[in-house]
Amino acid sequence: MQAFEYIAARTVPEAVALLDEKGEKARILAGGTDLIVQVREARRDVDWMIDIKAIPEVNVLAYDAEAGLTLGAAVPCYQIYAEADICDAYPGIIDATKIIGGTAIQGRAGVGGNLCNASPAADCIPPLIVLNATCVIAGPNGERDIPVEAFCTSPGQTALEKGEMLVALKIPAPQNNSSSFYLRFIPRNEMDIAVVGAGASVTLDDAKQTIVSARIALAAVAPTPLFAEEASALLAGRELSDEAIDAAAQAAQAIARPISDMRGTAEQRTHLVGVLTRRALNGAIQRVLDA
Repeated sequence: MQAFEYIAARTVPEAVALLDEKGEKARILAGGTDLIVQVREARRDVDWMIDIKAIPEVNVLAYDAEAGLTLGAAVPCYQIYAEADICDAYPGIIDATKIIGGTAIQGRAGVGGNLCNASPAADCIPPLIVLNATCVIAGPNGERDIPVEAFCTSPGQTALEKGEMLVALKIPAPQNNSSSFYLRFIPRNEMDIAVVGAGASVTLDDAKQTIVSARIALAAVAPTPLFAEEASALLAGRELSDEAIDAAAQAAQAIARPISDMRGTAEQRTHLVGVLTRRALNGAIQRVLDA
């Protein structure tokens, strides 16, 4: 592993100043489950690792039934799924946090790090997209917010500018008669990277017969995780039916831009988009019906 300097930042302004000074040669260290591997394998050239785990703002985990969820960028997965009210309100996030690596990884890795790593196959990003999450970003020019679907710009690259860091994620409170779901396909029943991932959120009417709104997101089928906006819009106002869900699944397939690699062919991935979109939508709907 290359030599680097370890710096423990105590405040957001301190971390921002360090990032601004060093630019691309500085990296944020929170869980480190991706960063340490990348540096060890010489895929990241890092002079400074800036540890942010002692910064209060990045460790906030707060849920309010009206205000929603504030999820600090450094909060590890196990803390999230240990909170019963968060599990009830945002089951799609729980689906994802429980399948990232194994138990040991979940003790370190966080949703914020999964997002900042910007893998096209990241498991946490589709649930964040379908739940309308917003990124709170701090930088030399102050704080700004962007929607999660705009955060990843290409494989391993994000919308963060020089000196900026992700501080937290803000997720709106769930509406009445709403729920979410995430699942992925992997080639074996072990820790692995998604061949395709699909997340969905739905809101039903009071009678639980009509879809008021829905959001669909996909992983591992494009250079970045995708918000299937047109497919989502097709479901608004539709009565619950296989036909409505099939139409949305086909629309999701239409925006997929998969590649062929050692984990699957483009054709297989396109087929899986349809299968997993149906399952994600039906899973989210069933959670509303069971509530």
